[in-house]
Amino acid sequence: MPAMPATPVKQGFWKKSHHLDRMTLKGLVVAYLQYPAIILYLGLAAAAGGVWMWRPASAGQTLAAIAAAVILFPLVWYILHRWVLHSQWMWKHSLLASTWKRIHYDHHQDPNHLEVLFGSPANVVPTVAVATIPIGWAIGGVGGAAIAFATGMVTTCVNEFFHCIQHLSYRPKNRWLAAIKQRHMAHHFHDETGNFGITNFWWDTLFATRYDKVSDRAKSATVFNLGYTPEVADRYPHVARLSGGVEMRPPSQRHRRD
Repeated sequence: MPAMPATPVKQGFWKKSHHLDRMTLKGLVVAYLQYPAIILYLGLAAAAGGVWMWRPASAGQTLAAIAAAVILFPLVWYILHRWVLHSQWMWKHSLLASTWKRIHYDHHQDPNHLEVLFGSPANVVPTVAVATIPIGWAIGGVGGAAIAFATGMVTTCVNEFFHCIQHLSYRPKNRWLAAIKQRHMAHHFHDETGNFGITNFWWDTLFATRYDKVSDRAKSATVFNLGYTPEVADRYPHVARLSGGVEMRPPSQRHRRD
């Protein structure tokens, strides 16, 4: 039985489902600035900035906390993307299967579905907090923790925006943007076991998971289902129950309902 499309967010502008391969850059900007999760992230960043103003760290501590958050972000993302989002253990547990489905399986099932592309705040905010607040606190106490968290939330918004741009149906003129788009598209449509970065591929290079040309690797049979096949679903049915089945066809061959 084919999997049902992910359920779109039903509020305001988002009563209609949006697909990036059908959108312009202007349309994306409008959608992005109205998306509830992005508004929440920016609000949290502003609130954390307010805490920093109330209990400021020194200039040196503030800059160090910001730098630490910026440097940590691509490493944390790489670790989570490679060993959690592309894991084969989350779907085995009923308590984790729905989270894995929402935060990554649905995105690979339909990579251009905008509502699915955005991460879930219930997962994103605690992750950013855990990754930034302790090191910020160690560097500059309350002020350091606040500015590190604010930096993490802003960096998340920047990362999400470039992630969206990578799925737009256009060829960037900027060489850097064209390169990161090419790598990310290869991750989604050729071989999902590499190119785990979004805007930063330092860690892919270090761990030998970066590839710049699809000719460097064989086409993966699991690029859209992440290894969650009908055979796997027979043994671990949680995701299949939530999805209405297991979809094996690429997005271009499916009947998409808006």
